[in-house]
Amino acid sequence: MASVVAFASVHEQTHHRVVAVRGRVVVGMAWLAVLPRVPSPRATDRASGDVQCVYVVPEERNADIGGTMMAAVLDKARQLGLEHVTVHSSPEAIHLYERTGFTASPRVLFADFAGR
Repeated sequence: MASVVAFASVHEQTHHRVVAVRGRVVVGMAWLAVLPRVPSPRATDRASGDVQCVYVVPEERNADIGGTMMAAVLDKARQLGLEHVTVHSSPEAIHLYERTGFTASPRVLFADFAGR
């Protein structure tokens, strides 16, 4: 928990968070990283988003907490005027993202350096 709180304070300007709480216990979190983009001839002030670290504690899964948090994340992205939002998903969570409006894109490529 301490590392997440430290990360949030250091990245306050670039990472927006949604936290799900039941009673006084945090049961889920989702993060929207806002990334500035290089100006283009059509738009000089551009940004996109990346959904990061969506997590719901196992005993609270399948209660639409993830869907509710994703709706809040996407609402924030719209408020910020982001061009698009990406997400890198585990196979188990693909259905959640599809339910909230994400679609697969043949234009997105991915270079994975984890574990290399």
